[in-house]
Amino acid sequence: MYESIINTKYWMQLPERQTGHYDPKRDVIVINSKHEYQDFMGFGGAFTESAAFTLSEAPTEVRDEAIRAYFSKDQGLGYVLGRVHIHSCDFSLENYTYVEEGDKELASFDISREDKWVVPMIKDAMRYSNEPIKILASPWSPPAFMKDTKEMNYGGKLLPEYYESWANYYAKFVHAMKQREIDIWGVSVQNEPLATQTWDSCIYTAEEERDFVKNHLGPVLERSCPETKIIIWDHNRDVIVERGAVVLSDPEAAKYVWGTGNHWYVSEAYENLSALHNLFPEKHILFTEGCVELTTTSENAEFNGYLGSWSNCERYGRNIIGDFNNWSRGWIDWNLVLNETGGPNHVYNYCEAPIMYDRNKKELIYNNSYYYIGHFSKYIEVGAKRLEISVTKEDVHAVAFRNPNGDIVVVAQNEGWIAELGLVVDGEGLNINLPDHSITTFVLKEQ
Repeated sequence: MYESIINTKYWMQLPERQTGHYDPKRDVIVINSKHEYQDFMGFGGAFTESAAFTLSEAPTEVRDEAIRAYFSKDQGLGYVLGRVHIHSCDFSLENYTYVEEGDKELASFDISREDKWVVPMIKDAMRYSNEPIKILASPWSPPAFMKDTKEMNYGGKLLPEYYESWANYYAKFVHAMKQREIDIWGVSVQNEPLATQTWDSCIYTAEEERDFVKNHLGPVLERSCPETKIIIWDHNRDVIVERGAVVLSDPEAAKYVWGTGNHWYVSEAYENLSALHNLFPEKHILFTEGCVELTTTSENAEFNGYLGSWSNCERYGRNIIGDFNNWSRGWIDWNLVLNETGGPNHVYNYCEAPIMYDRNKKELIYNNSYYYIGHFSKYIEVGAKRLEISVTKEDVHAVAFRNPNGDIVVVAQNEGWIAELGLVVDGEGLNINLPDHSITTFVLKEQ
């Protein structure tokens, strides 16, 4: 499954030579292991209603295979992160909420719909994961009666008179999941607060997000579930600096915020993550959503490929490397599983998932992105430290981590023709060749 994995000794075991065992005329991947950066939190994916419903249609052994393929460290990708939507999102079977229409006091609050598909899927994932799964919960829209448009889709805004009620809604969700023995590690304020979508969506200005956190969501969670983290923005990299800065530069809002979430749509401006980190180094950055959209009408159609195309997996690898090299601590993919058409989706916004279920053949489809993710998730351990790295070859992207046991993991992606390089760590190295359009993981063992 991972034929391109290369294991070698740690470089200090090589015979001492001034230039090591590499040709100094070659382009190089250079690692300085003495410079360490952020801790690695892990990889994960989203337990959407669509994903859970899709697996409910599969035979038991196929469903079990899919969950094992993601969450088992020995037999799969070793996922330790997850994401859930607070009531419906586009990858739900329909719009729905947890309260009756007009119930500002939330007396009717009930998440029992999630007991049918989503909760069982999370419980099954917990059985395979080597450690507790950190789950991020995100809302796509408040209930329609709380918004100025009186509908969940097509954007709109949360009305000020419902700010406190909506903040209490998050807390009730966290407690309801806790009753089901599922811990919600964190919540984001709003999924994509700058996007008016044909599906569940809600718009916040940066100032509105700041004030909602400062005056409502932060105090409510601090009182009711103080261990739950708050993530702001939860949208694209293009304006992450200005959106994050408005909230984080206000001490009364920032004290409630763990960090900033980003998606990959529209922009691959990874350097914006470093800019935000350098402004607020005590706060964290987490990739919270990305997928390949299977539509030519999306705003980032220039990046799209057809289902299963090689460009799709290269997009994964390039974005993972770019985010990690700019202070991201973890990576949460979008839908864990979808059917062969890229659904179900209640507004036909079909997407690719690393694993898809063919309902006709009753078998799983493993897309190339699944294996690209594995080149990172199977070898970089939770708690690993990112290391300083430089690459001089065009079309080659690379990232390096030191695992807690001392091993150094280097993942190199070549998006061009065969690349003849030197891989150099602390001045010692050797010649390597990266095949055309390939990804390679090097595990450097310390002995």
